[in-house]
Amino acid sequence: MTRIICGVDIASTMLEARIGRSGAQNTFANTSEGIASLAAFCHHHRVDLVAMEATGGYEKQAFAGLWAHGLPVSLLNPRRVRSFATAMGLLEKTDALDAGAIAWYAEAKGSLPTPPASAGQQRLRALVTRLRQLTGVHTAQRNQSRLISDPALLAMFDELLEVLKRQMRELETEIAALIAQDPLWRHLDPVLRTVKGVADRTVARLMAEMPEIGTLSHKAISKLAGVAPLARDSGNHQGKRAVRGGRSAVREILFVVAGVAARYEPDFIAFRARLAAAGKPPKVIRIALAHKLLVRLNAKARDLRRRLHPAQPRPTPCPTLP
Repeated sequence: MTRIICGVDIASTMLEARIGRSGAQNTFANTSEGIASLAAFCHHHRVDLVAMEATGGYEKQAFAGLWAHGLPVSLLNPRRVRSFATAMGLLEKTDALDAGAIAWYAEAKGSLPTPPASAGQQRLRALVTRLRQLTGVHTAQRNQSRLISDPALLAMFDELLEVLKRQMRELETEIAALIAQDPLWRHLDPVLRTVKGVADRTVARLMAEMPEIGTLSHKAISKLAGVAPLARDSGNHQGKRAVRGGRSAVREILFVVAGVAARYEPDFIAFRARLAAAGKPPKVIRIALAHKLLVRLNAKARDLRRRLHPAQPRPTPCPTLP
């Protein structure tokens, strides 16, 4: 059955909408009123799905607003949409053409709606993101202060570092409280911590950035994080496997924790030694350890979910990538 899809090209102030590849189109303001008008436009054309690209935050208001107006929305990867449009010979680029390309891509791929995150999930993600940002600023300021000898300037650094540490502690406290309030998160927390190196920030980052953990197969969750080697074979040629894409925030914490696990977990120690003895480059070993860690955490989360909900479906064999 053919679906009616509305593609929406997102800008900071405008929303360009188009029905299908070359159907009716209109432009709306990226405001609450404009989104309501866009929803009416979609209902008028009996739209089954609204497709839009994830554009670094500009899409958030429209995404939430359209769901609130009863319209299922699918978030797509902008690079994949652009590659699709180029492959189909659509070399021109205007907002209207882009909106049509988005709808065309969603139809060809059979894109499914992207369920909106719960209020708790959104809050946790915002807190974790801010904590990561402040941690980066704190590290940079502390490193810069080591090069300063002027007492007045050092006092300014100390004052700023104290403010950053206070805000970081407040965020950590709020994150811990949020995790303790959620029925699933508070059970996942101690289970994931059984792996050496996994601490409060690791758990929070995984719950915020990868809520699918425990619901996907090991291969699928690895691809989602970007630590699964992807084949590059053609005919008799077997290319070198490499990782691509994925969620950088998750990958970043996996690398850090896997390094700790490789010093304290016996099987991780043996695994790293085996790869090193085989002559694998350090980068390959690093990725392999992160992959092993994610598989371990995914298995623990899967087993916990099954204990809490015995009737839940089997892990999804492949991720729902936009």
